Amino acid sequence: MEFIIERYQKKHLSKQRYWKITPDEIENFVYSEGKLLNWEIKCTKEPEDEARFFGVFLYKNGTPFDYESVKGITYFHNNIPRSELPSITKFLQEKFNGKEMEKGERIFLKGSKEIYSGKEIALLARELEKKFDTKSVITLEFQDLSQEEMKQGGFPESKLLPIPGK
Repeated sequence: MEFIIERYQKKHLSKQRYWKITPDEIENFVYSEGKLLNWEIKCTKEPEDEARFFGVFLYKNGTPFDYESVKGITYFHNNIPRSELPSITKFLQEKFNGKEMEKGERIFLKGSKEIYSGKEIALLARELEKKFDTKSVITLEFQDLSQEEMKQGGFPESKLLPIPGK
């Protein structure tokens, strides 16, 4: 597996996505926050077969909103009653501030505080689980992590999804 990853990186040196990460796992990762392009915490409500979830995420370069890029924390929702959305928004605004904007199934907190450390993301995931009675799964996307950085950072190879492209 190591050989495949190394060969892939030499050829494409681009992005790496780690998925299905728990709050306990991310808390122990060591990485350069400058290389983290985006993260997402998907919060699923039971029972899973009803597909009721919301995802809190942050894109380092901003999230598309019409023809502009909006910096700050955003969340999307699926099969969550509209009556529950204000409590999610309020919780996030109390922690990160930001001006609320809505487009489709996404709520933006324009200009909110941005977080990138594993400890901060883990803490947020745990708080979301507790406050909204959900189960969290985290995804991280990096730019140009070397094989050595992945190994030293404690990233499990089994959760790596290389992203094709340059």
